[in-house]
Amino acid sequence: MKIATWNVNGIRAREAQFCEWLERDQPDVVCLQELKADPTQIPDRCKIAEYTTYWHGQRGYSGVSLHIRKAAFEGEPEFSHPAFDMETRIVQARFGNLVLASVYVPNGGKDYDAKIRFLRDLAAWTKQVHDEGRELVLCGDINIARTDMDVHPREKKAGVIGQRPEERELFEQILDGHLVDVARTLHPEDANMFTWWAPWRNMRQRNIGWRIDYILASQTLAARASTCAVLGEVGTSDHAPVMTTIA
Repeated sequence: MKIATWNVNGIRAREAQFCEWLERDQPDVVCLQELKADPTQIPDRCKIAEYTTYWHGQRGYSGVSLHIRKAAFEGEPEFSHPAFDMETRIVQARFGNLVLASVYVPNGGKDYDAKIRFLRDLAAWTKQVHDEGRELVLCGDINIARTDMDVHPREKKAGVIGQRPEERELFEQILDGHLVDVARTLHPEDANMFTWWAPWRNMRQRNIGWRIDYILASQTLAARASTCAVLGEVGTSDHAPVMTTIA
């Protein structure tokens, strides 16, 4: 099974790239963030018949979606939102004991306290899912570089939002021994694995970026992951997709 996440930075701007990528890689689960469109604004071309999709967005800001290949699962997914959802930032789907979720954490630049509250609520929710005995795959733009390795040396800045100790501590609370950072587990020494680049000075071409987009999975699922790659060649968003293969 292929599971992927991508902050598209505007689904209408990335319409053709999204469709071409799906046709090329054919992921079974796709989590998108930063749609910047409400459901009525989604291009018809993006409503692909092979997927059951939940679009959860608003005009010009934020938004997430969850796309599930119909042939990959038996039955229909149960879509819903955790109670702490704000600004159309999280959608989940349940298939029996399995929970899939697409999340877009606030970057904190305009309201840092709101970001911290959201992260605390997200950590409490992941614990609740685990305590219920469910398996979880949580994908999305967490807007935190988990460690110093996840930021290019030229981008490391003491006290900058996205690299602060309290944010990183909350990230570890989200994991809390229940979830695994799949990419870092498979590539523990890769200091050049970034998913976001500032859109100036050829930062992407020079690979001077941050790793802030993640696939987090329950230990039992992560143990069956054979690959997890950043697809840096895909699209013109300031983020690249991340995709894992789980047996």
